[in-house]
Amino acid sequence: MLKRVTVPTLFKPPTYSHASVVEAGTRLAFLAGSVPLNADGELVGPGDPVRQAERVIANLGEQLRAVGSDFEHVAYTDVYVVSSDPAVLSEVWDVVEASLLSVGPHSSTLLGVSCLGYTGQLVEITATAVVPDPASDQA
Repeated sequence: MLKRVTVPTLFKPPTYSHASVVEAGTRLAFLAGSVPLNADGELVGPGDPVRQAERVIANLGEQLRAVGSDFEHVAYTDVYVVSSDPAVLSEVWDVVEASLLSVGPHSSTLLGVSCLGYTGQLVEITATAVVPDPASDQA
């Protein structure tokens, strides 16, 4: 279903894999960017990228559950942070590492960007996840 690959001839990544391979015939979910908004559409953690990252991860979990998947089945993410400061990117990555996303570990790219879609938004995560076959869980 999902195989994570760390290439032995490349630098060993700390909490992500170099590649994720998904078998043909496996169901995939391509999730829209998870954003730091609450259910009322209000920004959570204005000015605080760590708090926003925590909310983004929580919202991502809701998206995954809604499609029948979970953090363990995430194959790939893009993590967007409004900052050019590597220290800020590292703070957000620490939240990703502390989440269940690091259980895999999944393949990921961390990007510093100039802006995101909502006013005050500092973090967004897009994801691709395997949607496990419920019948295979019962086997």
